[in-house]
Amino acid sequence: MNRAIGYIRVSTEGQATEGVSLEAQRAKIAAWCAANDYELVAVFEDAGLSGTRMDRREGLRMALQAAGKGVALVAYSISRLARSTRDMLEIADRLERKGADLVSLTEKIDTTSAAGRMIFRLLATMAEFERDLIAERTKGALAHKKATGQVYATTPFGFEAIEGRLVEVKAEAAIVADILRMRESGSSLAAIADDLNARGIEGKRGGRWHPSTVRYLVARQAA
Repeated sequence: MNRAIGYIRVSTEGQATEGVSLEAQRAKIAAWCAANDYELVAVFEDAGLSGTRMDRREGLRMALQAAGKGVALVAYSISRLARSTRDMLEIADRLERKGADLVSLTEKIDTTSAAGRMIFRLLATMAEFERDLIAERTKGALAHKKATGQVYATTPFGFEAIEGRLVEVKAEAAIVADILRMRESGSSLAAIADDLNARGIEGKRGGRWHPSTVRYLVARQAA
């Protein structure tokens, strides 16, 4: 007989205390297992926990750990497993790497069948396409702001933000030019950081320079 593990969750302390929603989910999962000839070997639960943070849900962690090749992880709905597309795809990816299946009863997603795998992969592709579109729009907006001198991120060394626009600070701009010259002449990031610290030059928010700080500044100038 095929094996399955269940995952159930409620998000409020009231529901966790009463246990009604948990039991309803458990019953639905048990019914699916009986109808599809699966042995329900374990049910993991998170009672009274939000679905927004995967790392705070011990029950989910244990369910994913218990899932193995040929085992189906069954949940009442996707919302019980995750509240974000990113988390849902991460869960699905973990299960796929283990050779485990995913079943969501409400959405009728069932990767134990070829049709179910196709539907889920289509949903995953659409979600990835949406993320790519958002990233593309964000990149375009940032590029436009940078080209027009508008503030688009933390104010970089060499500039001040005045009324939403970046205005060059001459003293800092001269230091930036020194950094670029040192880098072009072959100085390492660490050597440049040491030189700035030795000269008593502070970063934008004060404090010492580090190789990573110099790398960011050089990369920003090249962008």
